[in-house]
Amino acid sequence: MAAVRLLWFRRDLRLADNPALHAAAGTGAPGTGDHGSGPVLPVFVVDPVLWKPAGPARRAYLARSLRALDEALRGQGSGGLVVRYGDPSAELPRLAAEARAEQVHAAADFGPYGRTRDDAVQRALGEVPFVRTGSPYAVAPGRVTKGDGTPYRVFTPFLRAWTDHGRRDPLPVPEGVAWASASSGGLPEEPDSGVPQLPPAGAEAAYDHWAAFRDNGLADYAELRDRADLPGSSRLSVHLKFGEIHPRTILAETDGPAAGAAKFRSELAWREFYADVLWHRPESGRDYLDTRFKTMPYDQGADAEEEFDAWREGRTGYPFVDAGMRQLLAEGWMHNRVRMVVASFLVKDLHQEWTRGARHFMHRLADGDFASNSHGWQWVAGCGTDAAPYFRVFNPVTQGRKFDPDGDYVRKYVPELRGIPGAAVHEPWKLKDGLPTGYPERIVDHAEEREVALARYSAMREGS
Repeated sequence: MAAVRLLWFRRDLRLADNPALHAAAGTGAPGTGDHGSGPVLPVFVVDPVLWKPAGPARRAYLARSLRALDEALRGQGSGGLVVRYGDPSAELPRLAAEARAEQVHAAADFGPYGRTRDDAVQRALGEVPFVRTGSPYAVAPGRVTKGDGTPYRVFTPFLRAWTDHGRRDPLPVPEGVAWASASSGGLPEEPDSGVPQLPPAGAEAAYDHWAAFRDNGLADYAELRDRADLPGSSRLSVHLKFGEIHPRTILAETDGPAAGAAKFRSELAWREFYADVLWHRPESGRDYLDTRFKTMPYDQGADAEEEFDAWREGRTGYPFVDAGMRQLLAEGWMHNRVRMVVASFLVKDLHQEWTRGARHFMHRLADGDFASNSHGWQWVAGCGTDAAPYFRVFNPVTQGRKFDPDGDYVRKYVPELRGIPGAAVHEPWKLKDGLPTGYPERIVDHAEEREVALARYSAMREGS
């Protein structure tokens, strides 16, 4: 009997369009190399380094996704997903020895921790080859560079080069895979997420969700994606985070010049741009890409802590901000336009470091993606990839009126304001009868804090 190959699932919790699965199964599919054939042992390692700091929404979603993967594997004739708990550099060599595996296969991981962990796994495996095939991206980080070989710092030229680079076609689920089995620690228990509105998990749910958006929402995406009150965004981020669907599967079905499809492709490219930036600058996941901003003064102390608590609990007195933060608490997700507004409010109205907000988002978001989250926050904070972004200070009232013009988004998530009709909900302090019972006063004056933020930026720039 041919020797066993371990297939280590990470951010690719699917069977369709999975190059690492084809490489392990030896199907000869394009781009998977020639590794022979043998029975495949599917494994997932619950790594405490990743599991423990993840918030309850992300852990709950991952548990559901692993359950769906286990069911899909059993549907293919497998004995199910083998789950081990602990340090992958200890667990995988142990399992490889138990199964007498000749190879370990996985998709490449380009994140800072993933790269370090995978190097440790490769060393620990000794003479057992660790074969990395494919990645969570349509174009792997590091592949797209300028003519001189240096990475892009600005998105628009990256988008052009990324578009021109090309990509392989999606792969089907391989047929006739021989599956191996081993003892398992059992699927992780789903924790109480406190989030009643997590979406359905798993590859089948991901593709169904994508197909529904493709058929019913893609055409209007360019026009409606920023409207917080309408279902104009794809909400595919959590499925992409866990690799329940691969971006090239999506891209293969969005060819064409239509405005909605073009805009959607560019949003997928933003995800890959941030992964590329993090690959070249791994320290920027937790530190400033533009290190000058480390010298700018930020508010600290008891008052700052009270304001941070008000922000994260949706009690700032600015309805559009509060609606977004309460959506995050209720759903483990927040509309992207609102993410920018609440981030701007924390950094430029409350004068707190982007790193605090990024950590809070990563703890609460089911779709928390390290590269996209860190660099999305830095883009808003002004220390990231945009050429001159600091003067962009989002006004929470005008943003609300523009992207929630009738106030439906605010009323959905801020029940204290449901009695206020129309756009007046964005400025409840102007009501002749005063604020509704239970809704707080504004914790800061936006116009005043905007001037403070710009003054601090000017002083930092002059001193650098």
